[in-house]
Amino acid sequence: MKRIYIVRHGQTYINRYNKMQGWCDTPLTTPGIEGAEEAGKALSEVPFDIALSSDLKRASDTCEIIMKYNANKDELQHIASPFFREQFYGYFEGMDSEMAWRMIGGSHGYGTRQEMFAHESIDTIKDWIKEADPYHQAENAEEYWARLDDGFKLISQLDGAENILLVTHGFTIRSLWYRYGEHIPLVPGPKNASITIMTMSEKGEIKIPKWNLMHL
Repeated sequence: MKRIYIVRHGQTYINRYNKMQGWCDTPLTTPGIEGAEEAGKALSEVPFDIALSSDLKRASDTCEIIMKYNANKDELQHIASPFFREQFYGYFEGMDSEMAWRMIGGSHGYGTRQEMFAHESIDTIKDWIKEADPYHQAENAEEYWARLDDGFKLISQLDGAENILLVTHGFTIRSLWYRYGEHIPLVPGPKNASITIMTMSEKGEIKIPKWNLMHL
């Protein structure tokens, strides 16, 4: 049985300014660094066998901060991979979040993301993001999950790795909640530097028993 400790990266400047941040990237704020350090302390006694992260700097930096507190810090290898990147928002990258979600959900009768997340499937929302993007370059559900599934295939092939650190992103964690959790509310969503625990059996069965933790 693998236990995957999924951490959302610390707060960034774009998070602070409430803008859409998918593949675009901004540095961690001072509170973001402090949040990563708190996550590192909370996970310090979990003997990680490997550390994985998105290759975007905010996630990679958060991962490095968490690693320095870990019981296995002198042995840990960090692999940063595009498999674990955030959803790509295309045209909406860097836009004010509330404005972007109104553009995405408005034609379907939703004025806010909270309403949309409460009533629609995560995959429907992904398809609507691509549909609303004037360039149609944002990822839809099929494109997104093809990438994420490659990442989880990688995890399943890590022989001998029982405790795995994975640092990724807010909408990605929401997506995992929706696919593998049982009745996990998608609003308000994962906090920066929060911890979600996922288990993966030898047969590949995935469950999420705990989510949005700030302490173990």
